[in-house]
Amino acid sequence: MVRRLKEIRNFQFKGILVILGCFLMMAVILFAERAGIHYQEKKRQISYIDRDRIVTEKEVFSSLKKSCLVLMDSSQEESIQAWTQFRQIFMDMRVGTEVVDLQKQTLPELEPYETVTVLLKSLEPLKENVLDICSWVKEGGSVLFALTLQKETYVSMIEQKLGIISSGYQNAEVSSIYFEKDFLIGGGRSYMITDPFDSAWEVQLDETARVYARIGDENGMPLIWERNYGKGKFVIDNFGLTEKAVRGFYAASYSLLTDAGVYPVINGSVFYLDDFPSPVPSGDGTYVRRDYNTSIAEFYSNVWWPDMMTLAAKHGVKYTGVIIENYEDDTDGEITEQTDVQRFQYFGNMILHQGGELGYHGYNHQPLSLSNVDYGTVLPYKTWTSLDAMEKAVDELIRFGKKMFPATELSVYVPPSNVLSEEGRKLLGEKFPEIRSIASNYFSGEFAYVQEFETAEDGIVEQPRIISGAVIDDYMQMAALSELNMHFVNSHFMHPDDLLDEDRGAALGWEKLKKRLDEYMTWLNESAEELRNLTGSELAGAVQRYGALTVDKEITEKEIRLHLGHLYDEAYLMVRINEGKPGDVTGGELVNITGNLYLLRAEESEVVIARN
Repeated sequence: MVRRLKEIRNFQFKGILVILGCFLMMAVILFAERAGIHYQEKKRQISYIDRDRIVTEKEVFSSLKKSCLVLMDSSQEESIQAWTQFRQIFMDMRVGTEVVDLQKQTLPELEPYETVTVLLKSLEPLKENVLDICSWVKEGGSVLFALTLQKETYVSMIEQKLGIISSGYQNAEVSSIYFEKDFLIGGGRSYMITDPFDSAWEVQLDETARVYARIGDENGMPLIWERNYGKGKFVIDNFGLTEKAVRGFYAASYSLLTDAGVYPVINGSVFYLDDFPSPVPSGDGTYVRRDYNTSIAEFYSNVWWPDMMTLAAKHGVKYTGVIIENYEDDTDGEITEQTDVQRFQYFGNMILHQGGELGYHGYNHQPLSLSNVDYGTVLPYKTWTSLDAMEKAVDELIRFGKKMFPATELSVYVPPSNVLSEEGRKLLGEKFPEIRSIASNYFSGEFAYVQEFETAEDGIVEQPRIISGAVIDDYMQMAALSELNMHFVNSHFMHPDDLLDEDRGAALGWEKLKKRLDEYMTWLNESAEELRNLTGSELAGAVQRYGALTVDKEITEKEIRLHLGHLYDEAYLMVRINEGKPGDVTGGELVNITGNLYLLRAEESEVVIARN
């Protein structure tokens, strides 16, 4: 009994020591941060490729074999809109295309092509040639009808071949889309459509058609399906949306056409903190006082930032904070150096300590635009008085960043409010080699600098942010889903002062906003377990590798053989195996994502996947 009591006392003593040790460790960290002691930056998971070794995506695309025939009609507005999106989709998927405008040209011979993509609502421009296309499919070809078809003479001629047993002249409203779990990353549930309209042709299908997406739920009207015809296949998209936010759904549909669909992806997730670190922002602290009865500065330090760190630890996120030196609106090139630096070093070192990264945002929060830009009443900003004034501001920002964090490399620039003029963009590329990547907007907006995932001709990596804030609305959720399936990427940003702006959800209060952000991060982790958590510069390096990659595939009964061009060290590809199952892999590693969709990590330029 005495021995047992000693063991209990020893255990209790050791437990107290562990707790004291934890507190001591926390105290040391806090002391280092308060004292401005710099953390040595951790080794990057992915490094930049040297500028002289970079191959741009546009160079790659121009060299591709033209394996897909695209049929469009410049007299149909929907056809033009669709080609705007599909041009980029095919560039990103490394699908070489031959485009035929049926308003000006006739249907060419189909034999040279592996696939045909039809960007027509009405098949009137094809007339009886639709039967020639069907004959080609019957002999082994594959066709994607990407736009909602209209019931007219030439569509009626081939309805049964598409698996349609009955159809009407009306369209149905697509208020939400349910995706089969085995079809998409993030599938197995419904996603709401913003501003729905009657965009889907009302059809009933026979039992030979395989449906991948429906209106509303698993019993709704078909929106995406495939139907074998002879030795070939038809794939039909019936949801009627032609915008950037749904590119991933078209990419997934196209990947159904052949025995194996293969295309490069980025594989990366980043979370940006804009205006952080920075001086305490001005704003309406009404809701902070309502919920916490504290000042804005104390709320950030004692509530918001500890909660953000907890979310990062829970979900494996590495934040990329981008620095604002001050919030003054001087734009004449007269520089005032920031002297109150404790806040910068405290928060910046904590970001670095948790494995994150710092980048550039602005000397102040005035976008790099000259007087030829008129913001009107849209944005509350001033323009710079001269190119020299802009250059001095960027010089000061870089000087300040290096002084505050001398043991780190800052290389990513985020334009204030995602606004960057043509002159400002040129200035960054020509005068500031420290800036290796720009992270702005994926979607268009007034004065927004809009990007694709690519390396520009001047070597700067364009890495757009897709969604923002803690209130992930229906449109952003749809876009996030799409981009998981298009580029296997997540890019999100938020501002600390979201909590001060009603338009960004401040009235909801931080507890509700935190819960929504937590829910989004949870959805992301559960939907895409293989997605890498990266910093801004690491994502830029991943974009470089993705953008340079070319893919040639050879499919036999026994194997899928891939030849990868411009492979620097490693690359990632989506592989959908529509016929058979994968066996042993040489030259890389294959991981199942969902259904017949796999993520390939390629380590060698020759990858062979056995077929079982």
